[in-house]
Amino acid sequence: MAIGVFDSGIGGLSVHRALVERLAHTDLIYLADQANAPYGGRPGEEIVELTKAGCIRLFDEGVSLVVLACNTASAIALRRLQQTWLPTYRRELGRPVNVLGIIVPTIEAATGMPWEHEADRHGDKVEKVDILGVFSTPGTAASRVFEIEIDKRRQDVAVFSEPCPNLARMIEDGAGEAELAQTVAGHVEALRRRIGRLPDRAILGCTHYEIIADLFKAALPPGTPLIHQPAATADALERYLERHPELSAGREGKRRFLTTGRVGEQNRLITAFWGAPLRFEAA
Repeated sequence: MAIGVFDSGIGGLSVHRALVERLAHTDLIYLADQANAPYGGRPGEEIVELTKAGCIRLFDEGVSLVVLACNTASAIALRRLQQTWLPTYRRELGRPVNVLGIIVPTIEAATGMPWEHEADRHGDKVEKVDILGVFSTPGTAASRVFEIEIDKRRQDVAVFSEPCPNLARMIEDGAGEAELAQTVAGHVEALRRRIGRLPDRAILGCTHYEIIADLFKAALPPGTPLIHQPAATADALERYLERHPELSAGREGKRRFLTTGRVGEQNRLITAFWGAPLRFEAA
């Protein structure tokens, strides 16, 4: 058995690396749906079907738990799959399996509140508002999941999402640092113009963006805190596995990387981020 990590492309490797560092002995299988990446501009039903197909592929490899290391899939497909597909699929499979996302851990990290918490809307008037910027794909931004879920938990946090239509694709294609830096700076400036000032904190709401987190740090005011999804996900998954021993995660530290796209070594940006070349197998 193993833990599966699924993303539309290579951005989820940022989450995968955090899991490798936190759960060193756990067996992990990564699946990149590069043939269909990016998901951010696709219709909702298509995202649901592609995400389900990716989960089935990983369950076929023997994983017990799939982590959707993709904000778009987590925002649009996860709840549908958990409610309408997984119960029947578990019975057909005859073993315990589950699918989790990365948005719940991110919101818990951003609010400092457990997912079950709901804000007291009859309390004292909020005197100071914390401005939280979210940089994401258009699909995640359109879902308004961060605005809706954070508002449920914190009345003193105002969320503003900035869709970055081509950024994930640029990272997938190995764009140069200067081009990426210019694009990131443009999105930060667009958010500033819309809010009237720069945010107090920011979420990199696409796992691809974690690979170029230094460019966001450079474009934002010095010291602006970034909420890192990989670390938040690793924290949450470690706690989840402690509560669910029935979901075997393996103990040999095996690593496999699968892709629906072109096999072989991935782009130089990933090599630099990972610290060594990665070779993917055909999915």
